Amino acid sequence: MAASYKLTHVLITLALLVLCFLMVLFPAETWHASVRGLSIWWDVLFPSLFPFLVLSELLLGFGIVHFLGTLLNPLMRPLFRVPGSGGFVFAVSCASGYPTGAKLTAQLWDQKLVTREEGERLVAFTTSSDPIFMIGAVSVGFFHNVAVAPVLVTSHYAAAFIVGMLMRFHGRAASSSSPSSTPSSSSEKQRRSRLIQAIHAMHEARMADGRAFGELLRQAVSSSLRLIIIVGGLVVFFSVMMELLVQTGSLGLLYQMTEQLLAFMNLPPALSQGLVGGLFEVTLGAKEAGGAGTAIPLVYKAAAAAFVLSWGGLSVHAQIMSILSNTPMRYGPFLFARALHALIAPVLVLLLWVPMMGQSAWPAISENSSSPVAPPIYSPDAGQIILFGFMILGGVLLMLLFFSMLRALLFPRRFQK
Repeated sequence: MAASYKLTHVLITLALLVLCFLMVLFPAETWHASVRGLSIWWDVLFPSLFPFLVLSELLLGFGIVHFLGTLLNPLMRPLFRVPGSGGFVFAVSCASGYPTGAKLTAQLWDQKLVTREEGERLVAFTTSSDPIFMIGAVSVGFFHNVAVAPVLVTSHYAAAFIVGMLMRFHGRAASSSSPSSTPSSSSEKQRRSRLIQAIHAMHEARMADGRAFGELLRQAVSSSLRLIIIVGGLVVFFSVMMELLVQTGSLGLLYQMTEQLLAFMNLPPALSQGLVGGLFEVTLGAKEAGGAGTAIPLVYKAAAAAFVLSWGGLSVHAQIMSILSNTPMRYGPFLFARALHALIAPVLVLLLWVPMMGQSAWPAISENSSSPVAPPIYSPDAGQIILFGFMILGGVLLMLLFFSMLRALLFPRRFQK
């Protein structure tokens, strides 16, 4: 085991040295990639994430987690095998996007409200994009078509719900759980309505916290700033890394393999730019998918964007790893859940396209064409849709080895456990 760790460290150290050399070799491209990543962070991530991070910290301090935990416990536990406080995490993460779900789950662990396996299940299906990003940035900014937003949002969150249902089987069958309300409930308290119990739990949590509002606000802003700066640094780093890989042609083979698979399934090969780019950075991949070309049917560009949004990219994965490193929760279940989400969401886009967009929005096969050279028409059947899903899953699995090596470098002590 020690030899394998040393080999991993040597290989990744060499890779980092190569990246440093490439940055010196391509200084202009490195600068432009850094500026692009910084622009994504400042224009999109900072304004959309920071207010929700501060607000979630304040709500935690005021005991709203305990309030919702008591109310939602009968729903969340049978569906997802997580305590009712997971409903608060799911709602806030849907509104604010990644990595808020992991941050809130880590805080629930600190407050002893979830066990390790419950936290892993919770992070698995609460890591999702936010509707502001999907509607404003992706649909309007990249696709220039707001009509795509309902399909993207519905498929993304429906896939997250399905992932949560599947991840309920993760862990031991009889997992001990920290209850969302105090277990030593008297018979008098049990006779109260659940709403009264929830209000009582919120009051007790607020009294236990004890911080004045000014101190609570100061700490909320401070911790949220630290997290958002880490997020920005990771976005810039992976933006530069992807640009260097493009400049050296290292992604050429992966692009060619993806194009051949897409062509084999009668799907637009030009989608390879968005799919491969989305493996590294979610914003760049979604932008490539939206600008893939007017000859490509909109349904396929939306499916590619759904894959990118569900997978999250290396930047989001690194953010989650950094948050989970302070807890005993493992990265492996989260990685498996991202692969499931990235497989399910594009298939849901293809299945929901006609019901939500209308039959006229589906690409139809044209028998006659007045032009001498007609553009290719892409109209898959059910079998091709299934193959498309397996192709996406295969692309995701290609990244597993890279992530295991990255995790071994960043968190060697937890990797040895």
